[in-house]
Amino acid sequence: MMWPPLLLLLLLLLRRGAQGKPSPDAGPHGQGRVHHAAPLSEAPHDDSHGNFQYDHEAFLGREVAKEFDQLTPEESQARLGRIVDRMDRAGDGDGWVSLAELRSWIAHTQQRHIRDSVSAAWNTYDTDRDGRVGWEELRNATYGHYEPGEEFNDVEDAETYKKMLARDERRFRVADQDGDSMATREELTAFLHPEEFPHMRDIVIAETLEDLDRNKDGYVEVEEYIADLYTAEPGEEEPAWVQTEREQFRDFRDLNKDGKLDGSEVGHWVLPPAQDQPLVEANHLLHESDTDKDGRLSKAEILGNWNMFVGSQATNYGEDLTRHHDEL
Repeated sequence: MMWPPLLLLLLLLLRRGAQGKPSPDAGPHGQGRVHHAAPLSEAPHDDSHGNFQYDHEAFLGREVAKEFDQLTPEESQARLGRIVDRMDRAGDGDGWVSLAELRSWIAHTQQRHIRDSVSAAWNTYDTDRDGRVGWEELRNATYGHYEPGEEFNDVEDAETYKKMLARDERRFRVADQDGDSMATREELTAFLHPEEFPHMRDIVIAETLEDLDRNKDGYVEVEEYIADLYTAEPGEEEPAWVQTEREQFRDFRDLNKDGKLDGSEVGHWVLPPAQDQPLVEANHLLHESDTDKDGRLSKAEILGNWNMFVGSQATNYGEDLTRHHDEL
């Protein structure tokens, strides 16, 4: 089976996201290429007033935190106890929750929406239902089935599709950490969302360079940078925001001031250094719950401070009263 070229293009655009020419009054420009870590919660981090909503959403994720708010205190504590067991089993299984295990859990919950989207699409890729996605399965599901030597002979811009196919295969090989040509759910998630995985950083940078580097000299010059944002119409005066982007390139993107961006500078731009938010929150929860100050948490210590980790009908009611009091 071969998918019609129009359907194939639509699927590829949906998976990757499409960038159009921005309007002069839109902004900020070029941010579609920049990956910023989302906050753990939009709620204020205000423990001093007994409002632990930020901690709940950071520890559980926003949607699961809402579920806990509907539980009785007894049900909430019981579910938290099972989470504690899972955190320990996912780590070294020594009966304690370390800082690293707590951080790993928070990071995992914050990526739940990404993993859910991959799970929803899993059967599209895992066509033989063996619980893994091979490169050939992914290729055929994305581009259609072709006999060897006949790839894209039914589309006008065959060379473009061949380049896209080669690029996807290269990304797949990087995501496939054990090199068995079969992607687990975690490896497929890394393929589909490479910006979320440290080991995929180099491939994100390489793909960005390839997208922008029109003269293929291995660098992004200012005109190439602008061309990714704006295409002038004949006789059109360059808008003010384009000049602002030129200044951004000169003052903030081009770190070594040589007039162009190398791979390191592209990485600094599209994957900027960020605070490790899960680690900050893990340190906070550990500090507030570690009653014997041994640098790790027992199950009893976590359950002893359960209302900081998770909510319930009782804590949700209390937080509503606190917010009402603060508004007054």
